[in-house]
Amino acid sequence: MFVVGGESLIDLKEKPIKDGVMPMTAHAGGSPMNCAIALKRLGHDTGFLCPISEDKFGTMILDPLKEAGVKVLLKKRVKEPTTLAVVSDDGKGNPRYQFYRHADRAFSKEGLIEALPRKIELFQFGGFCPIEAYDARAWMETAKVAAAMGATISIDPNVRPAVITDMAAYKQRLGRMLDLAHIVKVSDEDLDYLEKGKPLEAHAGALLARSNVKLVVITRGKEGSLAFTREARAESPIYPAKKGGDNVGAGDTLMAGMLTWLRDHRALAPEKLDKLSGDKLGEMLWFGAVAAGINCSRVGANPPSRAEVDAALAKKR
Repeated sequence: MFVVGGESLIDLKEKPIKDGVMPMTAHAGGSPMNCAIALKRLGHDTGFLCPISEDKFGTMILDPLKEAGVKVLLKKRVKEPTTLAVVSDDGKGNPRYQFYRHADRAFSKEGLIEALPRKIELFQFGGFCPIEAYDARAWMETAKVAAAMGATISIDPNVRPAVITDMAAYKQRLGRMLDLAHIVKVSDEDLDYLEKGKPLEAHAGALLARSNVKLVVITRGKEGSLAFTREARAESPIYPAKKGGDNVGAGDTLMAGMLTWLRDHRALAPEKLDKLSGDKLGEMLWFGAVAAGINCSRVGANPPSRAEVDAALAKKR
């Protein structure tokens, strides 16, 4: 099973103010939840590790997970209210968030570990996991247990300055998590938050120098993505999205696409990752780009099925 750990929440998307009222639409989301749904739609047995509230928003979160066939690993719903993200637009089509956290933190280390399935091929975490010290310790111990069970560990930090009160402490916690990971996916924006002005190649080199990291992928919005191992590198453009969609869930879907390609090519195991050639890394990035491009042709996080990705790839050949 592929297991994704981290937050689920409700995105409250702002609409223009009219007559003193700001309408909002509610959408289930959260980067790890989006990734879990994307992985399942791409054909993987997938479990999602996150507390779900008893409230109506919690039911709203469960609906797309159930529809996709993702297994909810923490069975008992919690009393804490659902975590909310108020989403606005930066004027360039990129979402900006303000968070109100509750249910996504209603866990214990023991509960997370107990909920892990007996067989784990991949453990993906990130998002809010490093933000608070208690949470970070629980998620790190869970990742260590998953690694001891033979799982490849991947991380997508998805840095959110709006909820980070102490950036120096956050960087230390994130660094300890990165030391556990075999695969790291970050955006250029994430890296700029962590160390402004540093070249992307230097960031990649520093990540690859960590204890276990074998593969680093850096996304650059409309400029496409880069992949690095210690021996090879590759670059891929974006797959153009149809008009009318948005970028919500793009990085999460790209991550799921890359993991799918790696599993398809029997390259997901840590010892296989750093043996990938530049050409193969390029193929991996393009598969992820196609999945992300289809997602961005729609409104909100709505990852494609495997059949949709395969059909789009066939058209481009």
